[in-house]
Amino acid sequence: MNLRKLIYSGLALVGVFCVVRAAFGEVPLESVPKVDLSRYTGRWYEIARYSNRFERKCDSNVTATYTLRSDGKISVVNSCKTSEGKLTESNGWAKVVDQKTGSKLKVTFFWPFFGDYWIIDLSPNYDYAVIGEPSRKYLWILSRSAKMDDKLYAEITGRLAAKGYDATKLERGRQTD
Repeated sequence: MNLRKLIYSGLALVGVFCVVRAAFGEVPLESVPKVDLSRYTGRWYEIARYSNRFERKCDSNVTATYTLRSDGKISVVNSCKTSEGKLTESNGWAKVVDQKTGSKLKVTFFWPFFGDYWIIDLSPNYDYAVIGEPSRKYLWILSRSAKMDDKLYAEITGRLAAKGYDATKLERGRQTD
């Protein structure tokens, strides 16, 4: 009889935990309402990012270049310089998963594995973009120019908390070219 009470109590606690987490959990991440992918393509400079395993060799000059393909997908070329000064590139591709907005994509550098690529902030003139994903494990601030004004950077990072991100985790990139 005591074992049965223990099991029911445990299940009840799990249920309460799930309800509380749902009620007080993170707000779902929203992407921007509309992206014109023909304007979005081109070269972007990484201004800041959350530390991640796939860019650990990158020391400076991190860029991403996006090109629309005839099949509707997007070619992706990420490049950077290592601490030894060697240029390294990763080639991949992306597909739009939200046709209505164009702001939610899946990107792969090692098919069949894809990662979420959501455009969560974008300047009206496509001068900067902020890329995130629903788990909030990854975050990038990109710019069309290699340098970003400190005031603009502060404005962008100031909006991140409302999106569930911690701006203090961002690492500023170095653009030396």
